[in-house]
Amino acid sequence: MSSTNPKTDNNLATRRSFLQASTVAAAGVALNSAGSASAAATEKLAIQGGSAAIPNPNTDAWRWPRYTEVEGEALAKMLMAPDYSDIPALEEEWKEQTGAPYAKAYCNGTSVLLSMYFALNLPPGSEIMVPSYTFFASVVPMRLFGLVPVFVDINPRTLNFDLEDAKKRLTPNTRAILPVHWIGLPCDMDAISDWAKEEGLIVLEDCAHAQYAKLKGKHMGTFSDMAIFSYQMSKPLPGIEGGMGLYSTQEYHDRATIFGHYDTPGIPADSAYKKYHGTGLGTKTRMHPLAAKLIRLQMRDLKERVAAGVAQTRRLNDVLTQLPGLYEQTSGRSDVERLYYEWNMLFIDEKEAGVSRQAVVDALRAEGVRADALAYRLQHEQPLYKEAEWWHHLPTITELPGSTAANATSIALPYFTTDAPEMVEGYIKAFEKVWAHRKELA
Repeated sequence: MSSTNPKTDNNLATRRSFLQASTVAAAGVALNSAGSASAAATEKLAIQGGSAAIPNPNTDAWRWPRYTEVEGEALAKMLMAPDYSDIPALEEEWKEQTGAPYAKAYCNGTSVLLSMYFALNLPPGSEIMVPSYTFFASVVPMRLFGLVPVFVDINPRTLNFDLEDAKKRLTPNTRAILPVHWIGLPCDMDAISDWAKEEGLIVLEDCAHAQYAKLKGKHMGTFSDMAIFSYQMSKPLPGIEGGMGLYSTQEYHDRATIFGHYDTPGIPADSAYKKYHGTGLGTKTRMHPLAAKLIRLQMRDLKERVAAGVAQTRRLNDVLTQLPGLYEQTSGRSDVERLYYEWNMLFIDEKEAGVSRQAVVDALRAEGVRADALAYRLQHEQPLYKEAEWWHHLPTITELPGSTAANATSIALPYFTTDAPEMVEGYIKAFEKVWAHRKELA
């Protein structure tokens, strides 16, 4: 597996320096910020013909995944003598990592969701509360078992499940609830779980983005009856493809397993589902052993990588969120341990900032910032949910103002996956320049 320079790139050294530099550079950025803010007002914007704040952006700063010779050598060795032993080993390590009693590996996160909905064993027409602001896989597999999504709004500043909105959408047919921890920020699972218990709802978690996120010291995926993780190549634990299911009971584990594993791995001999050994129930969604090997290798420094990434993002966001009208994705809770990946999501209040999002994004791009006026695909707006032939009964489609607001205000920045102090400083300079001249842009 090649890195930028396979002969000189050292996996452990690179990652260790990422962690160490994340604390060393913080003071320098903070000290420079005050002076750079005043200087920004005198500099001409690049979009108006001035010099760019980042004339030569480091486009490697957000590259992911970062496989190196360590992974390459391990996979090459495995190709000479392939076996499946890394799959059960990964399941055991993931149980140890999270504290969950049962775990099962799958070929991807979508397969885990599919198996999870089967494991629910709910009657057709049962409704599951789920955000519209999510990837299709959180929702579409429901239809294969006669389940129906109830689309719940999000908080436009957290991008996560809005519990108060969910309370308004509860119907006699609602049987389960599926919060999604968006780009590493945990939902308020304590409050969600308490309400679900009051209403007799099954709690599920989509932790595709939350591989090392915690709430009150407890791992995401362990607040629920069942949970899923994704190891797709963009995720914090990249296996190129892969997924993991967590289960609170043997019943859920065994039922989910027979849906996608004909060889009934991990199902005890006295289980009612062991009789399906050799046939399963018609699908084969086993994780590829090469993916399991990759994920296990990436797990070795997951905690350190997450800490370094959080520290570097904080160096950037702690300065940017001082600018009028600019906010970040946060729940504001002190008992949350989040991670970042894929995007560093900011939000603009155009009225407070006195300038439009698009004008800001255009100006930032001219300065060398990789900024995007992101509008994420909302599930409830897709044709699939309006066509009766696919559903036991059609989902009820209503306005979701929080989801709409998120799409109208978000500014997506890249998540830097390596130590990049010069890019942090450049992004700060670019934002300060744009904010200093925002009246002209308006």
